[in-house]
Amino acid sequence: MPDILIPRIQALAAAHAADTVALRQHLHAHPELSFEEVNTAAFVTRELEKLGLKPQPIANTGVVALIEGQPGGSTIALRADMDALPIQEASDVPYKSTNPGVMHACGHDVHTASLLGAARILNELKGEFKGTVKLMFQPGEERLPGGASLMIKEGVLENPAVSHVLGQHVFPHLPAGKIGLRPGRYMASTDELYLTIKGKGGHGAMPEMNLDPVLVAAHIIVAAQQIVSRRANPKIPSVLSFGKVIANGATNVIPNEVYLEGTFRTLNEEWRAEAHQHLRKLCEGLAESMGAVCELEIRHGYPYLENEPALTARVRAAAEAYLGPENVVELDQWMAAEDFAYFSQAAPACFYRLGTRHADGRFAASVHTPTFDIDEQALATGPGLMAWLAIKELGE
Repeated sequence: MPDILIPRIQALAAAHAADTVALRQHLHAHPELSFEEVNTAAFVTRELEKLGLKPQPIANTGVVALIEGQPGGSTIALRADMDALPIQEASDVPYKSTNPGVMHACGHDVHTASLLGAARILNELKGEFKGTVKLMFQPGEERLPGGASLMIKEGVLENPAVSHVLGQHVFPHLPAGKIGLRPGRYMASTDELYLTIKGKGGHGAMPEMNLDPVLVAAHIIVAAQQIVSRRANPKIPSVLSFGKVIANGATNVIPNEVYLEGTFRTLNEEWRAEAHQHLRKLCEGLAESMGAVCELEIRHGYPYLENEPALTARVRAAAEAYLGPENVVELDQWMAAEDFAYFSQAAPACFYRLGTRHADGRFAASVHTPTFDIDEQALATGPGLMAWLAIKELGE
């Protein structure tokens, strides 16, 4: 596809920028939790219908629509997630969340508005490219089993079959106007760990009469780290963290049981399965050796996210042509998880990061915090770039 289209796409993105910002602010003010995106899906559907498209529901609160270019060519999918987080927003902005305790603290409002903006551009340029663009507005990224897995099970990558999938995610560590990407393994798998350690509670002054589950839990928390430090190949990134420990005793009361929650993350599926076995054996065996019982539930979460190298190289080249090479940076691996990983396991995919911080340092709050917000200049970049990447890839 000739790069002569770039100025036209940039002009359209600029012309629609105010509308894209308005879409984002509406979505930000009306967040909905994972798999509860009823009003969000209805809003997205109405916006797509305004373009003359025929959106269809999928995975209950998801939406999918097609933009058909000239006959022939392949089908490329563009994905945006729509759900919000159970966080009380702390920022006092005109578009502050109107839903108490729920906030778009991970930028999914940006993703959705950006894809709606890209849809508008692509719809206006559909006479300029061959093939089909499939718009995927996904529910439930923030909660297992992940809306991506449900959409795939319901056939979102079929009819027509998708050759490649692109997705973007906000990144407050990069200034607006820049993007970041990384070929190969980029983000980690994620598994949720739930442990219940059962002992025998009693008076804290008579430990010999009890079987202290707090002590057993402490040993398990420390000993489990050897799975990462001594059982894992040092070349394979791994993280084991426990973020919740509940022992409802008192200064003079040893409780009957202790409850823990944690996460295990890695970038290798074979090691992931092996680590689960090591963790189960260690927890159950250590508890038994101390006279207690440990019940471990491992909830299998998202796989690792793979950016297909050849596709990612093409995306980098296209992004450099659109933004300038100085505005496209290489990212390090990241041990956070994203259910876009399911798409990356089902088709060649590229997941890149959209800079959202202001050049003066504002809007640097991390995602998943109550003060997260963006420099809305990012919405002058996101829609146009995504439209260009789709057109460019269809032309390859």
